[in-house]
Amino acid sequence: MISKTLFSIVCAILVWILCVSFYLLSFYVPFLENQELQSNIVLALAIIPSACLGAYLFYKNSYMKPSTLALTFIIVATVLDVLITVPVFVIPNGGSYSEFFRDPMFYTIVVEFYFIVLYYGNHLTKKLEA
Repeated sequence: MISKTLFSIVCAILVWILCVSFYLLSFYVPFLENQELQSNIVLALAIIPSACLGAYLFYKNSYMKPSTLALTFIIVATVLDVLITVPVFVIPNGGSYSEFFRDPMFYTIVVEFYFIVLYYGNHLTKKLEA
């Protein structure tokens, strides 16, 4: 059986892949003039079902405190942003690590991500206890 820590990391990677996919796809369906704002809006919306799916898959097979799972998801996503998102997608388009991590939207999405996983995790664990 896979350890719960490793399984939480796998679920976090799935959530990150979904979110990055939605973010990148948003550039191909323009509906706002400001593409960066559009992609951030799409990401902020896409993170809701993606985080819920990741939490659901995790709690279906394992248990961890929702706050710990939320932090695990955030840490994994941040590490993947450092290793993949910034060098592959941001830097080739003229951005930088400092620009990416100084963006207030990054921290807004991190907070949103944490609270979605925390809330949905608490909801799922209450169902498991009942």
